[in-house]
Amino acid sequence: MYKVGEQIVYGCQGVYEVNDITHLDIGQDDRLYYVLTPVMSGTDKIYTPVDNKRIATRPVLTKEGAKAIIDKIPELSELEVTNERQREQTYKDALKSADLSNWFSVIKTIYIRQKRRVEQGKKITALDERYLRNAENEAYSELSLIFDMPKDEIISSIATRFESIS
Repeated sequence: MYKVGEQIVYGCQGVYEVNDITHLDIGQDDRLYYVLTPVMSGTDKIYTPVDNKRIATRPVLTKEGAKAIIDKIPELSELEVTNERQREQTYKDALKSADLSNWFSVIKTIYIRQKRRVEQGKKITALDERYLRNAENEAYSELSLIFDMPKDEIISSIATRFESIS
């Protein structure tokens, strides 16, 4: 269970702070809920059951944990998409996992795919573009918070790790 004041990653919706843990009497269930506010924008509140199994959550990574994942970017495998009709679901599942490694796998997969498409004279697909933007936003927002750096600086420092991927 998270503590009040702790920052957590809430699915693929960003970094939130636990502002309160309270009972909400909704219908017949008297359950404990986290009251979450987004760290980056600050005003909205989300109420989510403490025992929520549908949305993955985790504590914000430490600097050391984040550095270890960043260092492993070259070793991350591409996401396996055996059927093009399942590409979107594969991307969605990776993003919903709230796992930075999975977010980087999405980014890496799309970078490689984009590189191949350009070599064939094709453009990036709208689907790839949308999920690349989502994965980058989630990953770089958390890293910006962890390293206390502007998002643009995080992007430029990590982008070089993806540029050398074939």
